[in-house]
Amino acid sequence: MKKSAATILREYGPFPEADRVNGVTFDGRHVWFASGDRLNALDPDSGEVVRFIEVASHAGTAFDGEFLYQIAEAVIHKVDPKTGRILTTIPAPGNGGDSGLAWAEGTLWVGQHRGRKIHQIDPETGKILRTIESNRVVTGVTWVDGQLWHGTWEGDESDVRRVDPETGEVLERLDMPEGFGVSGLESDGADRFFCGGGGSGKIRAVRRP
Repeated sequence: MKKSAATILREYGPFPEADRVNGVTFDGRHVWFASGDRLNALDPDSGEVVRFIEVASHAGTAFDGEFLYQIAEAVIHKVDPKTGRILTTIPAPGNGGDSGLAWAEGTLWVGQHRGRKIHQIDPETGKILRTIESNRVVTGVTWVDGQLWHGTWEGDESDVRRVDPETGEVLERLDMPEGFGVSGLESDGADRFFCGGGGSGKIRAVRRP
């Protein structure tokens, strides 16, 4: 396993209307982040929140190229970012113990916080298709270039790790500085991860190795 210290490229926030950052996703232009009762669209160049949608947003957030997905308690809402309307709702696999959320290969990937698992689920029904075990608390989840990465956060220790999607084996680890927790996680599709900072109310851009 490769281990290195995470390189923080930029910090965003805290934001006046959002005192925490739960899930994080990227639509190619804006970083959307969940702050409990709304989804906020952050311009990563200016660092400003440019719009928001009022929707329950307690954990992970994902984007499928057109729609947003948001974990709210024990369900996952599919949200139209243009109108803010909830289009469909499916059960979340952890029944309220869910954390990260990612879109890849036409399916949703859902982190299980205390369950230390990542489930691949059918986005229409919520049916579990596959489960990967982790040896740490799972926070955010993201796919980039065929690689599965997830955040962990236990006590003061937090990291972003790449795992084998078949076996769950840890292949690479980026250790966050002390006091920098990772709640949500999303890649920009290139060389940055956007990491939600939970109760710090911040988002950090971290270099992807």
